[in-house]
Amino acid sequence: MSEASGADGAGPQVTGLETRYAALRQAARSRGAQASDVLDAAFTELEGAIELLRAAQAGPDRSHPRPAADSQPAGSDNAERSLLRAAFQDTPVPLFLLTRDGTVQRVNKAAGDLIGAKPGYATGRPFTTFVNLPSRAAVNSQLTAVTRTGKQRRVTCSLLASGGLVSSELVIGRVAVRGEADPLMVAVRVAAPHSAPPQDAPTQDALPQDALPQDALPQDAAPPEEGDGAARGRTRLGAVQAITRRLDLVTAVARLLLENEGFSESRTLQRCARLIAGELTAWVIVDLDRRHRMRRQFVLGPDDARLAELTSAVAAVDPMPGSVPCTVHESGRSALIAHAEDAGVLGDGIDGEPLLVKLDATSVLSVPLAAGENRYGVLTLVRRASDGHFSVADLALVEELGHQMALAIRVDRTFRRRSDTADALHASLLPRKWPETPGLEIAATYLAAAEDPEVGGDFYDVYRTPDGWGLAVGDVCGKGEEAAAVTAAARYAIRVIARRCAAPGEVLAETNEIMLAEEFALDGGFVTANVAHLSWRDGKLRVAIASAGHPAAILLRSDGRVRMMNGGGLPLGLFPDSEPTTEELGMDAGDVLFLYTDGVAQARGPGHTYFQDRLTDELTGLAGCPPDQLVASMRRAMLDFSAGNLHDDVTMLVVRAGRLRAK
Repeated sequence: MSEASGADGAGPQVTGLETRYAALRQAARSRGAQASDVLDAAFTELEGAIELLRAAQAGPDRSHPRPAADSQPAGSDNAERSLLRAAFQDTPVPLFLLTRDGTVQRVNKAAGDLIGAKPGYATGRPFTTFVNLPSRAAVNSQLTAVTRTGKQRRVTCSLLASGGLVSSELVIGRVAVRGEADPLMVAVRVAAPHSAPPQDAPTQDALPQDALPQDALPQDAAPPEEGDGAARGRTRLGAVQAITRRLDLVTAVARLLLENEGFSESRTLQRCARLIAGELTAWVIVDLDRRHRMRRQFVLGPDDARLAELTSAVAAVDPMPGSVPCTVHESGRSALIAHAEDAGVLGDGIDGEPLLVKLDATSVLSVPLAAGENRYGVLTLVRRASDGHFSVADLALVEELGHQMALAIRVDRTFRRRSDTADALHASLLPRKWPETPGLEIAATYLAAAEDPEVGGDFYDVYRTPDGWGLAVGDVCGKGEEAAAVTAAARYAIRVIARRCAAPGEVLAETNEIMLAEEFALDGGFVTANVAHLSWRDGKLRVAIASAGHPAAILLRSDGRVRMMNGGGLPLGLFPDSEPTTEELGMDAGDVLFLYTDGVAQARGPGHTYFQDRLTDELTGLAGCPPDQLVASMRRAMLDFSAGNLHDDVTMLVVRAGRLRAK
């Protein structure tokens, strides 16, 4: 080998040294790292660096000659090999056979029982995958040292078992095998008794569904012996308890979603997440799609005030492209990582430290929040190493919960969209500002029904006519967007017709014709309305008022006397020969014309009484008040009477006569 080729061979070793050095620096900053283990690993790497420098100085590295080919005839010692395989498999000490780069080649039955998986599950994965995060860098350095020197090493760490962390001592050595690169053997000595998972906790586990064949997934706990009837009974009881707890969780989440009376998406999702975090012993992260970008909404962890800082650190960053939450959202497929190989699967915190390391977690479960074709975001659960890893049963459960939460999001957003549409529709039905009305004071109010938040059919309007001003108050039978469309048609028809014909009776009659011709009325529905025309004649205010099936207007004199108008007539949109009733009157200074919808009269109080019975008494007590004060007082009296529980929309329009000033 030339000197140049020796230098080229050192390149990968330097790269590996740099990678392990960076990992050790990261581990030194980790909360759970043992300083002595990190320091020992650092000295080990330093020894390796010295050897690498000596080898580079001496020339081509001949310290590890390539093993000679096995000259022994193949199959000559099959019996011996079978015996060795059986001894490896049945040895009661957990054993891991690794390639020189630290990849698991084979594990025995005891090792599979330790990690709670079939032996084939670990094959092909880095051995450090089963080591607690804070110790991974140190263990990796010791594996490299054994590969380089051939000298046996011991290191203490915590391994990830099905029920949580197991304190262990690893004995790492190199095995001489003829004809092959010497593999590594890791023997595990459990420093503390391994506690089995609770009876109601599932022991089956999984990776992303397309990552491994089904027979490579972790196995269930070993079945009891045939004769052990009590053990079989305990196993069945544990399975029933586990299923019952999961059904209870699904029911509890469904109840939370159904009780979402205020249709608050954020509050409901947080309540569900808090319940899931407590029942599944996990951090819960919710990320939602906001304008085609994933945004972190909130993070909930264990109920421990000391962990608030960690929660804030995770909540402070949005999911990064390529992270598990982003990948799940883009693909629409769930991901279950029982043992995270890459500490960066959740991305990094603001300080650059991987979030998985911050949380001291090794198991991640992420499901899409999707309902049909609509993808709203991702629900991600992260479990600390001490709490064990997620299982296939957890995946199925969280997928169901994620689907329920997605349905709740869809309902909430549909409701808010309809509510916004209703608000916009109703706002368009009310005048933005009054026209100038010399000698008149006008005030109005509108209250939506408490029982039904959909847009109502009430409307009112104040508009100019050729020789005065027009007033309109009406109500459409029904609610919702269709009712709002009819309301708009009636309001604008009245306004347009009144521009050329001020007589209120004719305005209502022509509006009826338009609604019948255009089939604006709802099936079985109708429109009621009062239309008034006001004009000054010889210094006096004259009022003509027409009614189409609407509650009668009220005239309140300045001295407190009350006069009910005739009202009557037939609603609009039902019959072609409908003729509104009309009436004329004069108003003196201080007199008030009170127009309203049936929501005022039908407001209910205690003992099934109605506000209609005390309407005139309330108005009498307000004689002489300005219109805005009168409206506010009537509104307050009606709300007090009904305890704020309005069964129908309420509209009030008040006009008070003043004195027309000479120009």
